[in-house]
Amino acid sequence: MTLSQLSLAQFRSWRRLDLTLDERPVAIFGPNGSGKTNILEAVSMLAPGRGLRGAQAAEQARQDAGAGWRIRAQIGDRPVETAALPGETRSVTIDDKTAPQTALGRLTRVIWLVPAMDRLWTDSPEARRRFLDRVTLSLHPDHAEASLAYEKAMRERNRLLRDQVGDLGWYRAVEARMAESGAIITRNRLAALAAITKAQRARATVFPAAHLELLPGEGHADDPHASTIAARLADMRARDLAAGRSLSGPHRADLGAIWGPGDMPAALASTGEQKALLLSMILANARALAAERPLLLLDEVAAHLDADRRALLYDEIVAMRAQAFMTGTGAELFKAAADRARMLSVAREDGVSRLEEVA
Repeated sequence: MTLSQLSLAQFRSWRRLDLTLDERPVAIFGPNGSGKTNILEAVSMLAPGRGLRGAQAAEQARQDAGAGWRIRAQIGDRPVETAALPGETRSVTIDDKTAPQTALGRLTRVIWLVPAMDRLWTDSPEARRRFLDRVTLSLHPDHAEASLAYEKAMRERNRLLRDQVGDLGWYRAVEARMAESGAIITRNRLAALAAITKAQRARATVFPAAHLELLPGEGHADDPHASTIAARLADMRARDLAAGRSLSGPHRADLGAIWGPGDMPAALASTGEQKALLLSMILANARALAAERPLLLLDEVAAHLDADRRALLYDEIVAMRAQAFMTGTGAELFKAAADRARMLSVAREDGVSRLEEVA
């Protein structure tokens, strides 16, 4: 469903913002610190969780305002509001009725790219695993439940290992739960990578795309079968007892990417190529969810991209008819999309952000 209205009150640097939106991509430009990313963060709060910054509700209120914040939106024909008063947790209403945050996920899907993710291919396996799980969750809503169940069971097993418990019955019970939820996690991850790969092949331009794979690392993290996961956990108890933690399972997985005729690992590619490969995954994720019309949030999207790659990127976004929000420091970064996107200039005066539409 399309996001047609967005209103902010006392959110971050915005005292007030009212936007009427259509299906065109939105390009938001202005100096660093002007409040561009704050608009994207507000849109990301239309999904469950803490948004693209992962911030606490109290951190999102405009400084020195002495009040909470509020975001109102119209998604399709559904009025949505999320807000937080000082000292209180975030609330959600849909159709003017109180709703849990999880209900937001049934209205729309939100996919985002932030500058910190530009280091994905050279970052730690844990960072790539979190990224993969966010992609997987967008395609398989049961992934969150399986992940929580696995983490809970693994904490229990690790406690047994640290305490040097010798009762095999305790281990069998908790390992069975780890194996069952771990198999679901791995199957979901493999299915998500297959969907992303298929969506990459459907791209409209020659925008770069990588071959993606689930890397097992040292922990057999690509095993989708509960029976073999359970057997391996039993076989590795002696080693895990010595280490005091579980050394095998989907919590050791990594995301691999190679591209080009020489199958170059993404970590060895140039900074611009790494950014393009990351964007290719983000776009493929949106393309795989095209039937649900996801919201695409691309913060500082033009960073590390040359003019040709920027033009290809905008062609991809327009071709897939995504409702996209992009930010950058100057209008020139969006020159190739200026006749197809809505151009918004943002400035900040006396700590308050202001917006002007550019024809």
